Amino acid sequence: MDWTSAQLRSLVELTRRGTITAVAEALGYTPGGVSQQITALEKATGMQLLRRVGRRVELTDAGATLALHAERILTTEAEAVEALERTRNEVSGTLRVGLFATAAAEILPPALRQVRETHPGVTVRSRDMDVDEVYDAVAGGSVDLALGLDYPDVPIPRDPSLRVRELSRERFSLAVPTGAMSGRPGRPGRQKVSLADTRDLGWILPSAGSYYGRAVLTACRRAGFEPQVLHEVTDTAATLALVEAGVGVSVVTELMLRLRPSCLDVLELHETMERHIVVVCRSFAEHRPTVAALVDVLRTSVDRRPPERQRQSGNTHLTR
Repeated sequence: MDWTSAQLRSLVELTRRGTITAVAEALGYTPGGVSQQITALEKATGMQLLRRVGRRVELTDAGATLALHAERILTTEAEAVEALERTRNEVSGTLRVGLFATAAAEILPPALRQVRETHPGVTVRSRDMDVDEVYDAVAGGSVDLALGLDYPDVPIPRDPSLRVRELSRERFSLAVPTGAMSGRPGRPGRQKVSLADTRDLGWILPSAGSYYGRAVLTACRRAGFEPQVLHEVTDTAATLALVEAGVGVSVVTELMLRLRPSCLDVLELHETMERHIVVVCRSFAEHRPTVAALVDVLRTSVDRRPPERQRQSGNTHLTR
């Protein structure tokens, strides 16, 4: 059959994501580009692979059968690339990396500088994506590895086809508008606060359907209350801006605070809330020289981050 890996990957992603638009977003194509890939695949096979059902599409029996085999073909192809790469005496090649916004701003730039110095033959192509989608992106082969987040309270499902390696751990603190907690009854000079102290305050959180949102909700419920979510926000910089504006509180880590200099108070929590920064790759690619080299560089970059961000002009006050 005269088909391409890109065409097969479009078909496989369609089984994972359900719509042409979602596939386009996952692979970095336009919806029209995905449709062209599927159309070319139908010409190559001489069979109808999709059918229209109202405004959406679904796989035909032939499409579902090919998608199953396509996933195996793509896996075999990736294993062949890994095997060929191991025969080289130097680390070189192109890696596609998926990562979430905070990692793109704080972890990737120093890692890329180190890659240029230590592995000049490696080319890194990165894609910013929703943090909860990076695991599917790696499993589906649209990226070679990805930086993601894992929460002890709501751990990501462990897919045996993936390797999840922890790079670092971050503890959450509470971000509140400047002075918001200092005048509260019974709390003068208090060095730490509890999540329960926010039960009558408004919160700024991502969707409860996200791993992050579910992790915070779980911690608050364990503390005995249901947080009042006034603003459902995914973007970290926007969250910090809203806290600074005095409209609510949220939890933050040092990495998150680096995204935006802000005038707010950061209070230590009695509760231990953590998130783990992880790197994800497919199991068979774990020892691929370029993948192993980049994972080592990422681990070094994370280890070299200062333990506490340099506060600018005293804008962010940390109470310990």
